[in-house]
Amino acid sequence: MTDRVFQLARPFLYALDPERTNELTLRLLEAGCYERSSSEDDPRLGMSVWGFKLSNPLAVAAGFDKDARVTDAVLGMGFGYTEVGTITPKPQSGNPRPRVFRLINDRAVINRMGFNNAGHAAALERLARRTSSGVVGVNIGANKDATDRAADYVAGIRCFYDVASYFTINISSPNTPGLRDLQAPSALDDLLARVLAARAELVAAGKPQRPIVVKLAPDIAEADVESIAAVLTARGVDGIAVGNTTLARTGVGDVGLAKEAGGVSGRPLFHRSTVMLARVHRATGGCIPLIGIGGIDSAAAAIAKVEAGATLLQMYTGLVFEGPGLIGQIKEGLVRYAGERNLARVADAAGCRAAEWAAKPLEG
Repeated sequence: MTDRVFQLARPFLYALDPERTNELTLRLLEAGCYERSSSEDDPRLGMSVWGFKLSNPLAVAAGFDKDARVTDAVLGMGFGYTEVGTITPKPQSGNPRPRVFRLINDRAVINRMGFNNAGHAAALERLARRTSSGVVGVNIGANKDATDRAADYVAGIRCFYDVASYFTINISSPNTPGLRDLQAPSALDDLLARVLAARAELVAAGKPQRPIVVKLAPDIAEADVESIAAVLTARGVDGIAVGNTTLARTGVGDVGLAKEAGGVSGRPLFHRSTVMLARVHRATGGCIPLIGIGGIDSAAAAIAKVEAGATLLQMYTGLVFEGPGLIGQIKEGLVRYAGERNLARVADAAGCRAAEWAAKPLEG
């Protein structure tokens, strides 16, 4: 779907249930109905991270392409990389509908999806059929009924190792009961020990070392950031994504929908997620690449994420409200930012205002 078509079709799309709109978008992308990026990215947007050369730092966040249906289409739209999932070992339907709520005036979405996806086998088949290049991360999770959740993450590593560019360990969704308990330092250390051991076995068998990213929630208590960061640093994870949706309702003006259970994404999440991003950057000494997620719906928001500590950026809800034209708008804004500051790369600014952001209260 081109940006012009999106703008014209917006009233129709907003009249549909959000899940139906998402499915319609996926089908259009599968059919090749999208505007291809026709020009090369400005070199100032480029970077090298985890051994990959990316033309720009933007990606669609996990949650959009849950079952790896449109990876090449997303990359063709001008993203520097993409991430699929969250994918669990067994297929699961997720929580009962309705479970997604569009808050138009707040530029936000509340969802309680619950890791609905078709399971490992279905996504593996699609990813194995890919013939084009491009960095595709696989976001893995645990089934709701799993008795050993760490084993589900290990299964994800083993299943997708030959087709994933990198892995994201999603322990931050608020919609699977008890999942966020895996962020507790002792549980996190045990999980990472098992995941990294599985990777080590595969590397010892002659396979390349795939980067491991851990996705954290923006709702972590301030007192816990240092201990969680210490585990991630000690275990040598390759990246940290901050963050997922929030259970907070700060900035949500739609009082009726605010009562719906689930996590908030979009503009109300921006401040909290950016403060948490900066705190993680400070706690890790800026030594681990960070993915900034949450409320990116403009070039200014993307720049703020970079200044707070992000090397890479992901967005989803911003596209729901702004359309595919947002991709080019953010790129143009980042290039202007680099030019105004005489930066060779936008990435050179990562963390330049982390101290300032980290000092802000979460409830901004």
